[in-house]
Amino acid sequence: MMRNIPQFLIAAPTSGTGKTTISRLLMALLTKRGLRVQPFKCGPDYIDTKYHERACGIPSYNLDLFMASGQHVRTLYVRHAAEADVCIVEGMMGMFDGYDRSKGSSADIAKELHLPVVMVINAKSAAYSLAAMIKGYMDFDPKVQVIGVIFNQVASDRHEVMLREICEDLNIFCFGCLRTNSALKEESRHLGLDFSRGGKGGISKTLLKSLEKQLDCDLLLQMTERVLNIPRLPYKRKTLYLNTWVACNKESFSFIYAEHIYRLKEYGQVTFFDPEDKSVVLPDDVNFLYLPGGYPENRVKQLSGAANVLDSIRQYIERGGRALAECGGMMYLSSAIIKGDEHPVSYKMADVLPIKVSVCKKDAHLSLGYRRFVMRGVEVRGHEFHYSQVVEQDEDLTSAVQMYNARKQLVDTPVYRYKNLIASYTHLYFGEISIMHLFDEEV
Repeated sequence: MMRNIPQFLIAAPTSGTGKTTISRLLMALLTKRGLRVQPFKCGPDYIDTKYHERACGIPSYNLDLFMASGQHVRTLYVRHAAEADVCIVEGMMGMFDGYDRSKGSSADIAKELHLPVVMVINAKSAAYSLAAMIKGYMDFDPKVQVIGVIFNQVASDRHEVMLREICEDLNIFCFGCLRTNSALKEESRHLGLDFSRGGKGGISKTLLKSLEKQLDCDLLLQMTERVLNIPRLPYKRKTLYLNTWVACNKESFSFIYAEHIYRLKEYGQVTFFDPEDKSVVLPDDVNFLYLPGGYPENRVKQLSGAANVLDSIRQYIERGGRALAECGGMMYLSSAIIKGDEHPVSYKMADVLPIKVSVCKKDAHLSLGYRRFVMRGVEVRGHEFHYSQVVEQDEDLTSAVQMYNARKQLVDTPVYRYKNLIASYTHLYFGEISIMHLFDEEV
């Protein structure tokens, strides 16, 4: 089955140009028209996808060519685009910034999915000189189709005329000129660019209407219409059955790829629970526990205070229950989280792993980057981003595997194995692999 829908990728020369602001603005404006807008995000980002979902009312899916194959990215994209009226993919960093030169970059994803690219250009204190830069992005990789631009930080009517002359000379479309607006800067700094609702905690309807007039959404929809080829895939019956419990709330357990939930639901029932809720007890028929990342350090009192939840989870793991804990989830399974700079306080956690984790500034340093390792014959890929550090560890606790970065260089991030628990600072991506293959027993 084939049909035409508007679909495009929003890119920029660098981070900080307004790519995120404009991506979410377009999602909100087109959703307000009654269109079903399917959002996507390039790279291993959890934050932007949350705001995409608020703007569009449906989950946003990550597209990542390091953590997954091109075939998986294509399949994921088409599957979730199948019911959409328009698809918007928000790029990451600069358009050609990848894990190895341009590999895995926004440009790479645009090529993989045959998406036209709309570039966001920060026009502050510049005019026709931008023509050279835009021309460079148009010509750098002939397989990347840059069809137009949206200028940000436009100062005046005269400035807009000068910028539109660039597009005329380069024979590309100008889809809008957003004026310099202090409200947008405030929105970005304090409210996370939430265009999904007006009033407190969101952008005002008056400002939204003003921004809509500065964008040519009709031209954008018209010029980005492309064929979406939807293959009719045979139904594959799943042989596993999982009763999965997923820790989830607004802050302490909030970093979850939407594709993971999609996959887990293919294998059975998924139940979300809040580890801060003192009434929670894991039922006897749970056979997979997923503790994703988040900011448990911001909720240590609430997590530590829910002692019966900690006990229930510890007993489940001690019985040999399968569990995956990523970053914040691993911290939750430690013996304690240490918080406070002048007067550090130790908050008791589940005490499954004989480690203590510090979020004190004196111990903090950024650990960041793609990760890969092999376990039980399966290559697993993911991403690591944290400031907290393990400051105490039982000497007998060693990593079950050797971790590497995207360029196959050694990384000292451990992957802990205890009974049927896998725990690490690395956020794994299991949208393409069967996560059950990593455990000692299959369901």
